[in-house]
Amino acid sequence: MPSSSQYDVAIIGAGMSGLAAALRLGMFGKKVILLERHNAPGGLNSFYAKSGRKYDVGLHALTNWVPEGAKGTPLTKLLRQLRIRREELDLCPQLGSRIVLGGRSLRMTNDFAVLESEVAREFPGRVDAFREVDAALRAMDENALDAPGGMTRAWLAERLREPALEELLLLPACYYGSAHEGDIELRQFAILWRALYREGFARPLEGVRVILRALTDRLRAAGVERRMKCGVRRIRVAGGKAAELELDDGAAIRATQVLSCAGLPETLRLCEDQPPGIAADRLGRLGYAETIATYRAEPFANFGWADTIVFFCDGDRLDYRSPRDLADPRSGVICIPNNYDYGPGRALDEGWLRVTALANHDAWKALAPDAYAAAKADWFARLNRVARAHLPAVPDPAHDAALVATDMFTPTTVARYTGRLNGAIYGSTEKRREGRTHLDNLFLIGADQGFLGITGALLSGISMANLHCLRAEAG
Repeated sequence: MPSSSQYDVAIIGAGMSGLAAALRLGMFGKKVILLERHNAPGGLNSFYAKSGRKYDVGLHALTNWVPEGAKGTPLTKLLRQLRIRREELDLCPQLGSRIVLGGRSLRMTNDFAVLESEVAREFPGRVDAFREVDAALRAMDENALDAPGGMTRAWLAERLREPALEELLLLPACYYGSAHEGDIELRQFAILWRALYREGFARPLEGVRVILRALTDRLRAAGVERRMKCGVRRIRVAGGKAAELELDDGAAIRATQVLSCAGLPETLRLCEDQPPGIAADRLGRLGYAETIATYRAEPFANFGWADTIVFFCDGDRLDYRSPRDLADPRSGVICIPNNYDYGPGRALDEGWLRVTALANHDAWKALAPDAYAAAKADWFARLNRVARAHLPAVPDPAHDAALVATDMFTPTTVARYTGRLNGAIYGSTEKRREGRTHLDNLFLIGADQGFLGITGALLSGISMANLHCLRAEAG
């Protein structure tokens, strides 16, 4: 092989974790190649253009927002490690969100005291228990690679002894970070407790493109080689190591170390020494459908829609599992990207309403093309009506007159563009906190390493690059 095909580190996938790992390594002079099958970076948090509009994929909010000057926080850490100035990300805090379940509601902002006062109002007899839960979760080192496991429902029930409050607190956490049906890992819940409740939500005015631009600009400056529309077809193995990466075009490269944000089952299935279908018992089953409605009317001024995000469940208990039908309208997430504090004179050009619900990948995949298109149109209308039932009422004629564009994606869309089996947003049910695989030089980053969301993915790429490619060398 020519010398130009030898790298210190090869990274499979230009998702947020892959971008962060590549940048971190490039900053320290490593010869890095970043390989991405799609034509755009970002993975599960990317964007696309349609009819002249830019649509975000994944980004409802960047979590872990804290005011400028806050120390010792995930946001502060990732900015420092990647040498990105805070103002480059244009992070604008939410106006305010709600959690709604079975007729009860809790309001939340980026000030934890607001949620605490809401719990005191709705559950006056359990506010002390809520504070004890908060203290216990804050005492956990949730980012430690050896953090204790276990699941959350039983843990919360033992401490809160109020089923409605338990379900309300589980609802956002499951939708924003659980790969498990019916529950969420306790350490992941602790991470999300801080990310969602203790810290909060923010968004750049121009969406995820701002974050991706900051990362890719620095990758170029650091001399990291990026190959887009260039996926990895196979990992050749020799001597217990990833010896060579065979690319989709038949070319091959070699690297001393390989980081993969493709997912645990997806990465193992690339390895030539593993049987076909490996890790079938650990595949994630939780897929989502999302509708995106664009309006010529600003949502708050014209419709009275003041929430940034609404997490809703129409029953008394969250049934968080892959539905039998194409989608499950009984629970989900409503996001209105207009409702962030963008500052004086700054606003989105149009109104937006995004609705996310659990969906069945296999059911969508089984549809013929014509039936698939018809099902998307049907479920767009259904989920849009569900969302509007949780917002101030707008007469159908006024709503329809203001609607100028629609789009929708399903779990099969996610599988097609990211390679995620089952279109599982949060990946495998098995997380490997140290990122290790059966090969000595192949490591996981991203969702199946265990840190989720944009902030978590960035930190995953940084931490695994530090641990396996920088600290290991220094040691």
